[in-house]
This record gives sequence, structure tokens and C-alpha cells, in this order.
Amino acid sequence: MNLQKIYATRFLEEELPLKNQIWKVICSDFLSQFVRPTDTVVDIGAGYCEFINNIDCQEKIAIDLNADVKKFAQSNVRVINESCMAIASLAAHSVDVVFMSNFLEHLLNKQQVFDTLQESKRILKIGGKMLILQPNIRFLANNYWDFFDHHTPLSDRSLVEVLESLELRIVKNYPKFLPYTTKSRLPKGTLFVKLYLRVPLAWHFLGKQAFIVAEKT
Repeated sequence: MNLQKIYATRFLEEELPLKNQIWKVICSDFLSQFVRPTDTVVDIGAGYCEFINNIDCQEKIAIDLNADVKKFAQSNVRVINESCMAIASLAAHSVDVVFMSNFLEHLLNKQQVFDTLQESKRILKIGGKMLILQPNIRFLANNYWDFFDHHTPLSDRSLVEVLESLELRIVKNYPKFLPYTTKSRLPKGTLFVKLYLRVPLAWHFLGKQAFIVAEKT
């Protein structure tokens, strides 16, 4: 499977400026409550680096097997081209936050999901947090499989179950948070995104992605 060709068609580079604007708002208006300016943050499956480029923290690390990630990472982002299941370059208990967005469904099976979460726990400090933004198959029974490289079905409930099995404490669980994709017909201006994030009632109607925060105790 040629994933680079698939992603080049799905994610057009000319769309990146708008996506970065959206992620800048998501980071500043919502995700910043879980990330301190002094934190070391790891973005697993960083892709086009929309999150890691825009989050305010001291040290930024992008994990992705795709060497092209270096083209999109800002100069203050350290890029590591290693497997999410074996990040040899990072020591145990060395980072404050691990973030994943729309990533786990691309892994081939649930064993790989488990191994990724276990490795994320290994590199987290005690008290560190895992932030997971994930399409929720409970609300996407049909659309979840519209993407050729989606392999593993996950819901907020199955994610909570596996995180708790790893002895992580669930801090927040929003079964419905963001819409499924930025390609939806919903308005995409930053003012709309700001308003959406401030009105959780809207999440109930439009949210198709779960957002879960788990803490290493």
C-alpha cells in the first residue's frame, strides 16, 4: 500500500494554512489547559505537525516513521523517525505529555494499539498526561471505514478500558468532541472554531471524535 500517495490525495498541502489556523485555536483555546509552558510534549503520528507546531510548551518532539515529517515541523521541533511501539530515542519517565490525533485507527490491530499506549506510558513521567483525539466508532458506524487505511475500530469506551488496564487514571472523557473531519461542510473559520469550543452543547450534536485525557500515577 502506497500511503504517501493516499495521503497526498487526501491531505492537500494547499489546505495546510487553514488547518494550521484551526489547530492554533484548538491548542490555545482548549488543549493548553492540559499542557504547561514548561512541559516536554511528544506528538505521536505527527503527520503534518499541526498540533506540535502550535502547542505552547518548552520542548517539542514529533514521532513519525515518515521522513517527510521534517518538511512540516518547525525548527524548534525535534523529529524522531521511529516506531510508536519502540521509541528508543526517548528514555523512560522523560516527557510530560503524549498527544495522539487520528492515529490509533491506522494501526493494523489492537495489539499494536496496546503496544503504542504501553510505550507512551513508559516515556511519561509520573503525573504525566496522555491526550488522545480519536474518531469514535460509536457515532461513525458507517463513515469510519470511508478511509482505506483505517484498520482498527475504537470507541471512547474501548479506549478507556485499555487505558485503565495499563493503570492510567482517566482525567477527562468526552465521547463527542470535534467533528469527524475538516472536510465537513461545517464552517471552518477560526471564529467559528472558537465559538464551537466554548459551547459543549454543540459537541453533543456535531462531535464524532472522542477526546480522552489519562494520567500516569
